[in-house]
This record gives sequence, structure tokens and C-alpha cells, in this order.
Amino acid sequence: MRHFLDFEKPIAELEGKIEELRRTTDAGGIDVADEVGKLQDKAEKLLATTYAKLTPWQKAQVARHPERPKCLAYVEALIEDFTPLAGDRAFADDAAVIGGMGRFRGRSVMVLGTEKGIDTESRVKHNFGMARPEGYRKAKRLMELASRFGMPIISFVDTAGAFPGIEAEARGQAEAIARSIEAGLDAPVPFVATIIGEGGSGGAIALAAADRVLMLEHAIYSVISPEGCASILWRDAAMASTAAEALKLTAEDLKRLALIDAVIPEPLGGAHRDAAATMRKVGDKIEECLEPLLALDGGTLKARRREKFLEMGRAGVV
Repeated sequence: MRHFLDFEKPIAELEGKIEELRRTTDAGGIDVADEVGKLQDKAEKLLATTYAKLTPWQKAQVARHPERPKCLAYVEALIEDFTPLAGDRAFADDAAVIGGMGRFRGRSVMVLGTEKGIDTESRVKHNFGMARPEGYRKAKRLMELASRFGMPIISFVDTAGAFPGIEAEARGQAEAIARSIEAGLDAPVPFVATIIGEGGSGGAIALAAADRVLMLEHAIYSVISPEGCASILWRDAAMASTAAEALKLTAEDLKRLALIDAVIPEPLGGAHRDAAATMRKVGDKIEECLEPLLALDGGTLKARRREKFLEMGRAGVV
């Protein structure tokens, strides 16, 4: 059964009626094809109207949709012969950060990503995509490995942020994130990052200090979650919708502010309505961005990447 968000209730009611009429036909009842067709047209128009005017807070809800394809789905769809690599060689392996080698459309690459999980068991296993220091140290290790062997880096970002627990802070969370960002900026190989759902704070940019940063149409990317921002500014998480407006966290906002490089369109109703088509589009865009980068030497890549991020500050973008 499809999961509907709060603002999708009118759409849910129409699709429910359509399903009910179809069951009537399947059970040998009267032919209701015309009525089903009319309701389908109405549902599609309502879906198009609703998604054409989503607020930033509604986009945040779509970005967090439980049926939205996660990092491992992209890896399975786009990466052949994926070989996962585990551990930070210092403390432990962090299941929130996925990493390993594989082939992307015939080319050897290093793949990184944050995995939220798709059900209760996997969400607990992957800590809801919130990495601990060992996760970012693993990412750093794999980026350095990719640099050593001349392998382009591809990352898929979907995290509410780094894990905020006391034990993570005790093990150097901030330093681990900073080192991961540093490794991304220093990598002498092409690096393409895609925000596929949530891009939260340092937990996201740790895997997105890339030559090209792509973002799905209904993904979000920001320095803090709307709820966190609301709790700090108004001491009231219920002000999250107001905070979402102020944070400029949508793909449209970030492209206008030149903080990302491209927006990848999603199927009508969000990526979860046609995951296969979404992942194909993401793969096509990654390939399009990767090709020109492959012609550049390591020094040029590093210099351009450094300039790209420094320019954001010079332009006064916050």
C-alpha cells in the first residue's frame, strides 16, 4: 500500500476510489472503465497541481518519504560488481556510511553514500543514516584509496545529519567530518556527489565536497534541519515550516544561489512513484558530469574544486 503524506490526502482519496472501482470490475461487477478513466485524469491533474506549488516544508517531507529510493538502491541500480569496503582502520565499521569499489557504466569508480534503511530493522542497523566519526573516517580512507588508484568518486547523500550522541562527540565527530571534507577537496580524481534525499549539515557535505554537486528536484540540502532550526530560534519544533522557508533548502533555491550545479527532475509525485526512472536519470546526469572531468589532471581538478567552494563565500552566499 502506498504511503501518502499529509498534504496528499485529497490525492489519496481519489486513488482509493480508483482502486475500489477496479476491484469491483475484477470481481465481475459492472464495467466502470469510463468512471475510472475520469477519476485517473482528475487524480493526475490534482497531483500535478499539488506538486507544482510545494512549499519548502512539503519538499522536506517528500525528501524524507519512506518509500523514496535510498543509497543502496542507487548502488544496486547503477554500480556493477560492487565490492563493499568496511571499517576506518582505527575503531569500527559504521553501517550508516556505505563505501566500496565497482563499475559505473564500464568505468571503475569508488562509491560512497549514506544509507537510511528501508524498514525498522535496516534503519536501526544503519542508524537512520546518521554517521558516527568512524563513518566519516571510513569515507576519508576510501577517498584516499580512490586517489591512490586514480578512481573517480561518486557519492549519494541522504542523511538528516551526523549522529549527535555523546559517544560520537567523545570520539571526535567534528574532526572526522572536517577530515572527510578535506579528503574530498584534496582528491586528485573526478568527484560527483548527488543529494538524493536529505542533505543535512556537515554530515552531508562530508561526502559532497565534490567537483559537481547534483540534487534531485524534491531533495533538500541545508546547514540544519527545519526542526533543529525552529528549536534553536523559537524553542518550538512546530515552527519547522517557517524555518524551512528561511533556510532556502530546496533544489531551486540552492541552484539559484550557485551552491549546487544541477537539479535532476523527478517523476510527477516524487522519486518514489517511479524509482527506476529516477535512478536512470541520476545515472545519466552523473555520466554527463563525469565525462569532461576525466580529461582534467589532478592538479587542475583540485584547484578548480577549491576555487568552487571559496567562491561561495566570496559571493556572500550563506
